[in-house]
Amino acid sequence: MGRFKNQILTYLKGIAMGGADVVPGVSGGTVAFITGIYTELLDSIKSCDLEALKLLSKFQFKALWEKVNGAFLLPLFLGILTSLLTLSKVIKHLLEAEPISLWSFFFGLIIISSILVLREIKQWKVTTLLPMLIGIGIAYFITITTPAQTTEALWFVFLSGCIAICAMILPGISGAFILLILGKYEFILHAVTERDFLVIGVFALGCIVGLLSFARGVSWLLKNYHDIAVALLSGFMIGSLNKVWPWKIALGFRINSEGKQVPTITDNVLPGEYLRQTGEYPLLLQAILFMALGVFIVVLIEKIAHYRSKPHK
Repeated sequence: MGRFKNQILTYLKGIAMGGADVVPGVSGGTVAFITGIYTELLDSIKSCDLEALKLLSKFQFKALWEKVNGAFLLPLFLGILTSLLTLSKVIKHLLEAEPISLWSFFFGLIIISSILVLREIKQWKVTTLLPMLIGIGIAYFITITTPAQTTEALWFVFLSGCIAICAMILPGISGAFILLILGKYEFILHAVTERDFLVIGVFALGCIVGLLSFARGVSWLLKNYHDIAVALLSGFMIGSLNKVWPWKIALGFRINSEGKQVPTITDNVLPGEYLRQTGEYPLLLQAILFMALGVFIVVLIEKIAHYRSKPHK
């Protein structure tokens, strides 16, 4: 019963990761980090190697299941898939109907997450401060990069999957936003909602290739240079706050795949300036409440994870 309970919990964490990955600006890696499964996720992905392929070719499914930590990976990826197939329309609607509330929630979630991640650093020195600053700079630069118009050829869909999945497992760097920069966010989202299995399959293949190669590097860095890796990852999270700032003024537009005009370039402004330029209420109290909700949920998850990790008599 305890094992089944853990698998249900892992499935729910997968749903949370998938929901985050749909949003341009929020990383599924952040959710994995704050729910305490990040290291296990990397180790499990890393175990999908040539030896695992040999076990598969010999139909040794039990040994393969144990090697790749199937009891963890299967419910997690089922949760991510469930979220991508069911929440994509919901998230898309909220981005259009309640952008301030949604971005405020993620702003609160990421800012408290970065603080909790920084607590994992055992010893502060120049060699840990510098990677954090580098992480902030890289993530900030990515958030201000203008989305591009690119080909819809399958080879580029595959390449987009390789690149985006690397970002998806990094806390702070959003795979969805990388897709936006590559000009493939709405194209992939449309393929998911319309069940275009050819595009989904090619994109998924790219994700698998990128995931298997990239996870090894991050896992090695965490095990051999823990404080440097954590500082870098927390820097990514802090730098990404620029993207999830709730009050934005559109500076440039484009026509999406549905024929609607959507902003491509935005400028972050204070609530008062938002009211002055748009004539719309900045919903400051509502934004603060949703930020607080994001903080509360992360703290609650952290407390539950801490409680579960303690031995009980």
